[in-house]
Amino acid sequence: MRFAGPLLLSLVLSTAIGDALAARREQVVLMQGNVAGKQIVETATDGSIQVEYHFSDRGRGDRSKTRWRLNPDGTLADYSGSGNDYLLNPFEERYQVSGGRASWKNPSEQGEKTLAAPAFFLPLQAPPEVSGALARALLQAPDRKLAILPAGEARLETLGEHEVIGKNGPVKLSLQRIVGLDFTPGSLWLRSDGSTAAAIYASGWFVVIDTELQDALPKLLELQERADASWGAEFAQRLTHAPKGPLLIRNARLYDPRDLRATAGTSVLIEGERIVRVAPDAQLKAPAGAEVIDANGRFLMPGLWDVHKHYASIQDGALDIAAGVTSARDVANNFDTFPERVKRFEAGTEIGPRVIMAGFIDGPGPYAGPTKMLVDTPEEALKAVDFYADRGYMQIKTYSSLKPELFPIIADRAHARGLRVSGHVPAFMSARQFIEAGADELQHFLFVELNFMYPRVQDTRTKARLTEVGEHAHEFPPEKAEVREFVDFLKRHHTVLDPTMALAEDLYAGDPDSKTPPGLRGVAERFPPQAQRGLSWGALKPPHGKEEAYRQAFPTMLRLLKTVHDAGVTILPGTDALAGYMLHAELEVYSRAGIANAEVLRLATLTPAQVLGVDKDRGVIAPGKLADLVLIDGDPLRDMSDIRKVDLVFKGGKRYDPAEIEQALGIVPRKAAVAAN
Repeated sequence: MRFAGPLLLSLVLSTAIGDALAARREQVVLMQGNVAGKQIVETATDGSIQVEYHFSDRGRGDRSKTRWRLNPDGTLADYSGSGNDYLLNPFEERYQVSGGRASWKNPSEQGEKTLAAPAFFLPLQAPPEVSGALARALLQAPDRKLAILPAGEARLETLGEHEVIGKNGPVKLSLQRIVGLDFTPGSLWLRSDGSTAAAIYASGWFVVIDTELQDALPKLLELQERADASWGAEFAQRLTHAPKGPLLIRNARLYDPRDLRATAGTSVLIEGERIVRVAPDAQLKAPAGAEVIDANGRFLMPGLWDVHKHYASIQDGALDIAAGVTSARDVANNFDTFPERVKRFEAGTEIGPRVIMAGFIDGPGPYAGPTKMLVDTPEEALKAVDFYADRGYMQIKTYSSLKPELFPIIADRAHARGLRVSGHVPAFMSARQFIEAGADELQHFLFVELNFMYPRVQDTRTKARLTEVGEHAHEFPPEKAEVREFVDFLKRHHTVLDPTMALAEDLYAGDPDSKTPPGLRGVAERFPPQAQRGLSWGALKPPHGKEEAYRQAFPTMLRLLKTVHDAGVTILPGTDALAGYMLHAELEVYSRAGIANAEVLRLATLTPAQVLGVDKDRGVIAPGKLADLVLIDGDPLRDMSDIRKVDLVFKGGKRYDPAEIEQALGIVPRKAAVAAN
């Protein structure tokens, strides 16, 4: 998972600028409480702002030097920056205004525009400080609104004022929100002089904060979480439609993943949160007072699953529901705050799916994952498993810096506590050894490929786990003997795969100079203009002479995915990327690999419920099951791209209109976009 990349940080993080800015200021970058980097902001004698910014995340991370000057209204007069992006690709970015005409250029964009009114340019690879500049410019602007370049509009809202205790005594802060840039507002904390004290992203997963205020971070996080929960509650109240009595869906073409068939002319009766009857239309009459929905022959299927989530932004749950994802598994999050969010999903006070939580465990070191749960001894490993088991987690996910000798200890304790075990394969261990030591599941198809490269490739904590696959995956086609043997090994051990293939497509078949992953092309254009700029996880640029190897990497992975499926190895669809829409892309990839569409839909509905032990309540549309359904205006059995044509979603009998949710998040609804074209 990538957290706090350049665009997302530019939306939510900032420090002081202008007259309120000290000559030199330093802020610390924290990931799950661990120091990951810093930002140094200096005001030069000519008044220009100079920023050095970096953070390290498992061998990746942004590093940049930028400089800009401000107009009297606080907008950027000019800007220049260089460094490397999150995946260590070099970049240069420029912006200037000359004769009333603005122009900009970076690796993905080049444009110009005549300015009829003040506008604020948001660099694509901006350091956190730029959002501070934007916030101060908005404070000066009429109605606190400004046009944004390359496109869009932003406004500033003040949510409240609070006093916290810093190292030097009481500090008065205000919680501000920048609205209009992303699907949902971005928050930041300002001091009384207008400078930025802190910015908290992803419920505290990523933080930029004045050193003086580090001890106040728990209080700031509590206040911001409370504000986000209030926003989510109002959003849910407005967009959740609960029937007053029974709900009857008539004339549906109902898909059953048990026999892979779709039956036309079917009715489904729902009372409360559960299905009470499924029958042919002629055999099921509407009870008194029932709300009746005529499906008009549309495709009705069980709710979708995404088994590789990291719920970070406040829009993620709503995006999932809008896409028909009614069940999910989160495989790494902030254990201090996330369980409360899951409770809000369950209670309906925030829109989101039913979530199974997996607890994240890694080992300490320079490439440690972003978690406070770092273990280095058997005693610490056992305590970590018990910590999660005692709090209702259903699975353990391990990571790359974990000592290989600790993994069997974790697996044994987890299994004894009734938890499943999965993860990244720890460095200096092969996937085969990981499974033999007790792993039930592998995250990411990359680790299947890396198994064939072991022991030549052992240290998988760094970017090498991505680049080695790009260079060598084509050397291991399905027909190769050692590949066939490992597929048989996976089958014999009942190993489950969470392959995140749409993410792999972005890495190996995406355009390094594009902002849009292949799986979101044709969809991203409906998103808010600024949200479109940060969708790609980051396509890899092949080293010189390796271009052909990279071109063959993803097609070879597709062939192997089909081979694995045909051999009877269980696949669970997950994304590790943008909520909702990338799950559709994941299913389209499976279809392109040659897996029959009816089977792909089973993988996305019934199979996860069975593997994760909740099939008593979920996975099929049948009496007694939870009323989690998706109505689709198309036929994904014929064309998997029709999975994107979601008309209505039901979770526990409550109805959600994807068009309403999209419009509320600044997305042009699908049918409106089609009509406009």
